[in-house]
Amino acid sequence: MTMELRLQIILERPPAGVDYALQKGHGSTYEPVDKQRSKGSDLAFEFMVGVRRNRDATPVFSGPFVQGAKGEKFVYLDIGTYAGQAGTPWGRRLKIPLPGITWTMIVKARGFEARVPGTDGKGEPSCAYVWRRQVSPHWAWRMLSKT
Repeated sequence: MTMELRLQIILERPPAGVDYALQKGHGSTYEPVDKQRSKGSDLAFEFMVGVRRNRDATPVFSGPFVQGAKGEKFVYLDIGTYAGQAGTPWGRRLKIPLPGITWTMIVKARGFEARVPGTDGKGEPSCAYVWRRQVSPHWAWRMLSKT
């Protein structure tokens, strides 16, 4: 049985004047949703994903925001031209990985929050995989308690 799980991504202090959006869909037919222009302060993206328990007790994520192969699921934040912004030099995506959220965590939480750096070491919009970069060595999803 698939249930709905609330996720929230807090993009910390991204560069001002750049558009960001959640990517809904795959390939060339995706749609940027919840588009926001940065003013240099944190941006918040909240959305729902489907999740069910696999036979080996691992979560299986699904839904229009979920990307990637089995066991390597992630969510994209679109940046600049990928978010539909015209006249910008930025055309990037930021991968927010879903592995790391366990089934044990899911049954204890009402949702999860990820706080990720919005700016890289050069002062540009962060992109690629946030957890593999020196920018955020302690990156992780945090449970939002049920109470």
